[in-house]
Amino acid sequence: MTLQQLEYVMALYRLKHFAKAADECNVTQPTLSSMIQKLENELGVKIFDRKQQPIQPTKAGRVVIEHAWKVLTRAKKLKQTIEEEQKTLTGTFEVAVLPTIAPYLIPRFFPQLMKEHPEMDVRITEMKTDEMCRAIRKGNIDAGILAQVSGLEEMNCTTLYHEQFLAYVAKEDPLYACKFIRPADLSGEYLWLLDEGHCFRDQLVKFCHLKSASLSKKSYNLGSIETFMRIVENGKGVTFIPQLALPQLNEEQRKLVRSFAHPVPSREIVMMTSPNFIRHTLLEMLVNRIRESIPEEMKK
Repeated sequence: MTLQQLEYVMALYRLKHFAKAADECNVTQPTLSSMIQKLENELGVKIFDRKQQPIQPTKAGRVVIEHAWKVLTRAKKLKQTIEEEQKTLTGTFEVAVLPTIAPYLIPRFFPQLMKEHPEMDVRITEMKTDEMCRAIRKGNIDAGILAQVSGLEEMNCTTLYHEQFLAYVAKEDPLYACKFIRPADLSGEYLWLLDEGHCFRDQLVKFCHLKSASLSKKSYNLGSIETFMRIVENGKGVTFIPQLALPQLNEEQRKLVRSFAHPVPSREIVMMTSPNFIRHTLLEMLVNRIRESIPEEMKK
């Protein structure tokens, strides 16, 4: 029995597909399948029912998976403790980022960071807030970049920056003539809102009192800020963008941006880790690099 075999088991359990699990573990599908089968032979039980689709663990397999997770968690903690003692930047570091943050923040610091520190293995994935919190509690990821919301009191959160919400208004929309947008102005508008579960949406709905608008026939619920921006650019309705999106806009797109009247809706972006987090040297370096990439006015 090896840690590698246990990692293969956990990958197959999460992804429920041999090809996907093999791809995640960076091995061929026959190799992953063979290694899991060897472990099954050693233990004398079938861990997975290969006849089911998607693949499911057997009753005995669930016991194996529970213990495999505990062993891998302890092994990871031991490795991280040694890496932190040595103040090294090596080792895998998995960071989750909100989908409403990632497209605007990651390009600002990540490519240069990887160029300067090729020894680092930072892996970034997009997750919503609830999924991110569960992943940190289970030890599936090391840290998360998200908007500060209630319910994170048990976690350690370090502020990265603050940003305003901005309205993005079609030229044909009556609000295009306004210099500033008030929440009351948004009732009855064609509002392009993210789907349920995005804290970006939840914060705007709460601040702008959009409950009635979000339930109207003129409110649509999809999943991408960029999709909504293209709809607005083609002449229909209003959507909302984070302040950090501004540098990516061209001159014509900037003409569609409108600020809110006071009080201005905003969000605090934080780096979140669990209370028993170990790799503070690497985390501090990441936090500093992110802050260095942010415009000065957004650090206050």
